[in-house]
Amino acid sequence: MAPRVLISDALSPAAVAIFKERGVEVDFQPNLGKDKDKLAAIIGDYDGLAIRSATKVTAKILENAKNLKVIGRAGIGVDNVDIPVATSRGIIVMNTPFGNSITTAEHAIAMMFALAREIPAADASTQAGKWEKNRFMGVEITGKTLGVIGCGNIGSIVADRAIGLKMRVIAFDPFLSPERAKDIGVEKVELDELLARADIITLHTPMTAQTKNILSAENIAKTRKGVRIVNCARGGLVDEQALAAALDSGHVAGAAFDVFVEEPATSNPLFGRANVVCTPHLGAATSEAQENVALQVAEQMSDYLTRGAISNAVNFPSITAEEAPKLKPFIALAEKLGSFAGQLTETGIKKVTITYEGAVADLKTKAITAAAIAGLLRPLLSDVNVVSAPTVAKDRGIVIDEVTRAADGDYESLITLSVVTERQDRSVSGTVFHDGKPRIVDIKGIKVDAEFAAHMVYVTNEDKPGFIGRFASLLGDAKVNIATFALGRDEEGGSAIALVTVDSDPPANVLAEIQKLPGVKQAKVLTF
Repeated sequence: MAPRVLISDALSPAAVAIFKERGVEVDFQPNLGKDKDKLAAIIGDYDGLAIRSATKVTAKILENAKNLKVIGRAGIGVDNVDIPVATSRGIIVMNTPFGNSITTAEHAIAMMFALAREIPAADASTQAGKWEKNRFMGVEITGKTLGVIGCGNIGSIVADRAIGLKMRVIAFDPFLSPERAKDIGVEKVELDELLARADIITLHTPMTAQTKNILSAENIAKTRKGVRIVNCARGGLVDEQALAAALDSGHVAGAAFDVFVEEPATSNPLFGRANVVCTPHLGAATSEAQENVALQVAEQMSDYLTRGAISNAVNFPSITAEEAPKLKPFIALAEKLGSFAGQLTETGIKKVTITYEGAVADLKTKAITAAAIAGLLRPLLSDVNVVSAPTVAKDRGIVIDEVTRAADGDYESLITLSVVTERQDRSVSGTVFHDGKPRIVDIKGIKVDAEFAAHMVYVTNEDKPGFIGRFASLLGDAKVNIATFALGRDEEGGSAIALVTVDSDPPANVLAEIQKLPGVKQAKVLTF
């Protein structure tokens, strides 16, 4: 029987044709995404679901998806899909991460021009018959400094276009290497310097815990007076209330937003101001982009359903069915080692070396490396996956090396992830025991034995008496229960490490108190 795909949002007719040409039956119901109950009632009949942003694939819908094997999102954002539930049910979730990059970048440039020359307000005034020529005094783009926050795929395209407009471009992106910055013609700076220097700020970063409200009230106050702010990336990167206040005070000259904290945005703190330009999330809304992502998702889904090929999956690596059983535990290990390093990395990454020792060296290490890089980049780049991670790393000038060698230690298989940043080097090693669980066995040359857990606290400190008692007391007083406590040190009185599993994350004030303990160098909450 031919696989069946339901298309619940508007996709190009060419996408429907691709499915049919490749032997996939298609049920095209472009308005179904708005009817959650009906979608939940019929989803069990399909092998694949092709969507855009209107369809919300919730846990309730997935409960009824008895035969669903793949969800294909025509676009990059997958926040409308419950990925953990989909993964737990063995459903592949795919996106099309690069199909609308140029369109989104062009929209940001268009918004910048509209803001600089007050085009929307001037248009409304002129069409109202007012002819207020002296009212609209714009500013030139040429010679201005553009600050790009997030210089990945879309951000680098915006930078390229801005350089063509004779702008000076500075960029803040922890994953942008100095070499890559030089190649694309931008000056890499820290966030505070960007805020102080930029005439116009444009955001092109995903929404993560680190980037939420990256333009907070505090950071907006650090910008130069008269700055203009453009956001065509994700709602929530800017504190909308704080920006509204800065617009009212005159500190910020104008803002152009395509995305909002709450969408559809029928009301918003930014609305109703003459110096604000707003569009209804049109970043990817061109006929070319819609065609590109529609064709791409149809090709990917049909390849998976008819041949088992996996492309641009956000929740599974590109491996064959025969390779999966051997690779799966090492892929999980590599992703967690990468996540460990990524959660501790706050500066630009220059080089990543992954060393495979023993039996694991004979496996398909490319898939394992992709998982490690995805884990490393995901804390700041939430949309990265095991397929796109190597490309994203390459775009940022990160060198990735693989080393394989025979086992020469205590473990049948050992994976070591070494990360070189602009400020320091970091390494972490792990293995998979016979129980199939990944474990950390070495951090920066210090032996340790710890399983990964949902909530962990990582502390580096001087090996001095009394630390463990004071540390445990702080957690105990905060009602944070310790599950396991792994310790290691390089020598007596030297550097020590504590990797502690807790039942819940300690509050921020408790973490601050831990950081104040005598001899503590670093304290960080980690999640896996």
